[in-house]
Amino acid sequence: MKAIDLFSGAGGLSLAAHQCGIDVIAAIELDTAATITYQRNLVERLKAPTKLINGDINAVDLPALMTELKLRPGKLDLLLGGPPCQGFSTHRINGAGIDDPRNQLLLKYFDFVDGLQPKAFLIENVAGLLWKRHENYLNQLLALAETHGYTIHFCDILNAKDYGVPQNRKRVFIFGTRKDLNVDAANFPPTATHFSPSSNKSPYWKTASTVFEKIPADLIEQYIEEYFRPKTKLADNEARDLLLNLEYGEAVKEDDPCNITMRPTPKMIRQFEATPLNGSREDAGEEFRLPCHSNGYKGHKDVYGRVMIHLPSNTITTGCNNPSKGRFVHPWKNQGMALRHAARLQTFPDSFNFLGTSTQQGKQIGNAVPVKLGKVLINTIKKIITP
Repeated sequence: MKAIDLFSGAGGLSLAAHQCGIDVIAAIELDTAATITYQRNLVERLKAPTKLINGDINAVDLPALMTELKLRPGKLDLLLGGPPCQGFSTHRINGAGIDDPRNQLLLKYFDFVDGLQPKAFLIENVAGLLWKRHENYLNQLLALAETHGYTIHFCDILNAKDYGVPQNRKRVFIFGTRKDLNVDAANFPPTATHFSPSSNKSPYWKTASTVFEKIPADLIEQYIEEYFRPKTKLADNEARDLLLNLEYGEAVKEDDPCNITMRPTPKMIRQFEATPLNGSREDAGEEFRLPCHSNGYKGHKDVYGRVMIHLPSNTITTGCNNPSKGRFVHPWKNQGMALRHAARLQTFPDSFNFLGTSTQQGKQIGNAVPVKLGKVLINTIKKIITP
């Protein structure tokens, strides 16, 4: 089976497709650092047969590309892509983002649907796409799908934690198939595989602990004293059992190219030291209250917060290397988490190395579709469109 990945980034969806036994024959990405990461990991290391294009998708000559790939309309199995989503971000307030020129790239995707006529397509975007202020774009997209002869089987939010990703990450996925295939897509989206500990189902959601080394034994009682006793209803023995039975991972190797943490200022170090285990900015004390948080405004409570060890992590964003951008402080060390930890929370294997500056690497990691989620979705689509 063959796929093309538009707005491919560093290659999260492409890696998932590769793991599903699908050849990604072409990928298009504007960001140069992300393209280099894709080239090194997928094309060179994994020998993916990908025509990799680093450039503006608006400048791509699709008929020429199809000729080069010896690809006729209707012969591609799957078109993938996550158009830039900043204009639809839920962090944009009031009317911000409505006229963001990047929104048009979501519609550009359908120029490729029209030309390639793939059997199926899968689009990923932020949850804000479903907000009322953006309904014009969404309605245009759905109308284009109908016009081009496609049935939309799913257009809604999925949470990565429901599929074994140790991260609370809500994203919109849009899945469509060509009408002439007459496929039964009743099993899309796939049934959740992981569940809340408060449910009667198992296995439970994967916790952030899975990407860090085992909690040092001398911190167990500190966790209970600083977090579980004052902030939960768990008895000490219940909290102790929970912590002692958390799944854990390997320490990041010293020579790992992604063993990179942000260099903190002296004040940031003091703030980390003042932030209790599982704590947030609010727990660090008045000294670290930001000027914008005056007059009762609470602001973003998660900035400068520690990763909560017993839950799926907060959403990994493009600022995952910067504790001022979210709950990205190491669970117990007085530093930000390493880029490798962020990549693990996105379920990239340690063999996948991101290239560029630390800021560029963080952007690539935060923009990616978690590999494990991508694999579950693509494997399901593969079964749907396979005769």
